[in-house]
Amino acid sequence: MRLTDGSNLTDLFLERLTATPDAPAYRQYDGNRWVDVTWGAVGREVGRWQAAFLREGLKPGERVAICMRNRVEWVLFDQAALGLGLVTVPLYFGDRPDNMAWCANDAGARMLFLEDAAQWQAMRALATGVQRVVCIDHPPAGDSKCTSLKQWLPDTGAAPRRSPAAATEMATLVYTSGTTGRPKGVMLSHRNILSNVLAAASAIPAYPSDRFLSFLPLSHMLERSCGYYFAIWSGSQTVYARAITTLADDIGTERPTILIAVPRIFERIWTRMQEQMPPGSPKRRLFDKAVDIGWKRFKGEASIGERLLWPLLSLLVAKKLKRRLGGRIRLIIVGGAAFAPDLARVFNGLGLPIIQGYGLTETAPVLSANREGDNDPTSIGRPLEGIEMRCDANGEILGRGPNVMLGYWNNPEATAAMIDKDGWLHTGDLGRVRDGRFYITGRVKDIIVLSNGEKVPPTDAEQAIAMDTVFEHVMVVGEGRPKLGMVVASPITDDRELIARANRQLREFPGYAKICHVARVPGPWTIENGLLTPTMKLKRREIERRFAAEIEAMYRRPAMKVET
Repeated sequence: MRLTDGSNLTDLFLERLTATPDAPAYRQYDGNRWVDVTWGAVGREVGRWQAAFLREGLKPGERVAICMRNRVEWVLFDQAALGLGLVTVPLYFGDRPDNMAWCANDAGARMLFLEDAAQWQAMRALATGVQRVVCIDHPPAGDSKCTSLKQWLPDTGAAPRRSPAAATEMATLVYTSGTTGRPKGVMLSHRNILSNVLAAASAIPAYPSDRFLSFLPLSHMLERSCGYYFAIWSGSQTVYARAITTLADDIGTERPTILIAVPRIFERIWTRMQEQMPPGSPKRRLFDKAVDIGWKRFKGEASIGERLLWPLLSLLVAKKLKRRLGGRIRLIIVGGAAFAPDLARVFNGLGLPIIQGYGLTETAPVLSANREGDNDPTSIGRPLEGIEMRCDANGEILGRGPNVMLGYWNNPEATAAMIDKDGWLHTGDLGRVRDGRFYITGRVKDIIVLSNGEKVPPTDAEQAIAMDTVFEHVMVVGEGRPKLGMVVASPITDDRELIARANRQLREFPGYAKICHVARVPGPWTIENGLLTPTMKLKRREIERRFAAEIEAMYRRPAMKVET
């Protein structure tokens, strides 16, 4: 593609339309069957959507918000808006109405595109700045602001336009999850995103023959850059999964070659696999043997005998897992959270080509990644081309490059706290560097300091504990306390058993990182009840506030004796 430093995201899209107009671009289920859409058809639809935008009198630089599941209409909205110089504001589908309304108001969004009219009814009284609402289904009666997509779109439109925006101008305003306080609007330019797509493509290539399966929210920059925009660059087809509940079936029938995923997906797969293989059973012993030898092969440490045994173990174990994933997986890119070493051992050991990357919404989003043939799954890999990374004197990972955000929307104080005067973005993650690879060791602020001065990274501990499937939800606490405690939702009602099981999962942690108190609370913890962010992270302050009485009560009880 003929892209330069001055190109914008519309150039990427228009170049693809010119290069392969008749090739399949997208595939989605219309309620009865799977339907394919070519790049040329997408371009014609974008022109029609732009005609509808223009009738609204929208001007370059104005913000337009979208909240819907992953589907072709998401792309049409985004490309139509970008081509007119508008700024796309993605909202998390399934977020609380009050939070969506707050983000739309803060962004000054003039227009809101929704999948479900019920969403608008839930937020109508709160989203006071929105002037036009378009819903895919029928709008509520008597609402002059709201119309259906069918009514809004004209019958025809001109060819899609090129964005008048300079590469350095804002393309999107993405609100972070807001684990503490209100979300912040991340301003990302065309260059931020396009440079990151090109750098990622240089490190981990994709091809027109590849097929992506899209299921992570397009409101998340991992899916948007590494799935959606990346697939435009490569000319690959994207299949939109029907829902998370049908994901396993969709993977099996649609047979993707590339998945963009978060570790939670593999935690769920591993949980189901364990349920089907009780410890000590013949099936489990065979599985453990395959993982053990497969992991040695992955690291280049298998003996001759183990290498000879592997084809049989692969046939009996590994190939079954690959068939469940469609049988054509070429690459799995994992990001968004740390990939637990135990999971890496299982899935890499069984031959799944998992590549872990690292980044933030504020970096559009990728800073570093492993590569095919240069993959250490315990690391976050090496910086992408054109990006600098280093650890400062305190061990914090810093990043600098063309992908670093313009700043936070209407929040210069937060911007200055995130990006220093030399342009280094402070990630908030602690790390170390070895042979050019970066390794995450903890969080700058997300650290529990016990009263004896010992420090524990709660996220790492929670991730380890949650590998035991009896823990539906868990949050580790203990700041300023003598011992660690945990707030849990679990079907088990015996505190001592919960503590024992948690500490078995923490056996690789230092001796002082042991759970001695437990508070059992109701579940589930959800986005809707305010205990999880839209990206499924714990809202630590809210959990501590809501269960303050239970936390205080558990610390009034004597610490339970645990083995260290």
